[in-house]
Formats: sequence, C-alpha cells, structure tokens
Amino acid sequence: MTSPAEKFVHLHTHSHYSLLDGALRIEDMVARAKSFGQSALAITDHGNMFGAIEFYSAAMKAGVKPIIGCEMYVAPGKMTDKTKSMKEYSHLILLARDDEGYRNLMRLSSLSFTEGFYFKPRIDYDTLEKHKEGLVCMSACLSGDIPRLILSGDREGAEKLALRLREMFGDDFYLE
Repeated sequence: MTSPAEKFVHLHTHSHYSLLDGALRIEDMVARAKSFGQSALAITDHGNMFGAIEFYSAAMKAGVKPIIGCEMYVAPGKMTDKTKSMKEYSHLILLARDDEGYRNLMRLSSLSFTEGFYFKPRIDYDTLEKHKEGLVCMSACLSGDIPRLILSGDREGAEKLALRLREMFGDDFYLE
C-alpha cells in the first residue's frame, strides 16, 4: 500500500536556477522529497532548463522519478515583438511527458532565448503549438494568463484561453 506522500508529487518547483525566486539547491530539494517518501519530483525553473541534467542525475541517484519541466515566460503577442509595450509577460508550466516532450521543451527553451528574448526569454502560444508534442501544460501561478484574466474579471477570456490550451494539449492540460 502506498502512503499519501508517495502519491503526492510536486509539479511546480523552483531550484536555485530560478534566479531571484528559488533558493533550494537541487541535491537538497531531491533529498527532501525522498525524506518525505515522495516517489517523483518535477523541476520547473523560471525561463530556463539550466538545472535539468543536475536534477535528473540527483533524482535518479536518490531513487526519485525526475520530471523535467520549465516555467516558461509567455509574450503578450508574438515572441519576436520587442516594443516597450511587449515588456510584459506571463507564466506557463510545461513538463516533458516523454523523450519527444523533452526535445520540444529544449527547443522551446532555446527559441525563447534566441528569438524571443526581450528582458526575459519568452515564447508565444503559436510557437508552443508547433512544439507541443510530448508536453504536459499547466496554467501556472497567479502570474499565468488564465489566473490574471480571472482576477481582472475577464472570465470569458480565461475560458477561451483554457479551451485553446485544452484543444492544444487534450488531457495533458491542467488548471493549477
């Protein structure tokens, strides 16, 4: 019989690679999950995958299933737009479900730096749609587009975006 801790999995976790947001060292994060009896753990650093290999190695060594992800920054329009009004961004959690998802996550991360970088490494929803295979998507924290739309009173806009992401990811889209 599995304990509640073994069933619970942190899917939105920041390490010290989430600059100015996370303080946990990867080895400590994995050790803590293991000490709680958790069987898996995700890493979703802000805008980067710098700790992915270190995390994977530490988790495998500890016997914890590693789930590689990223909390992507999403541009308000096209990720290539770089005007003062495009300085804003939102958050979106992406997790690799399989090898194809890991490759797509790396591709999106690379594109966010090489083509979308404007104050932050950003993607857009059209680019995400092109590289969605093998990914699980979560609506993110209060800095995500769906929570922001709800908080601003635009439930219709939030529902429209949620339905777009549901269409894009099917059963692999979750409201956080």
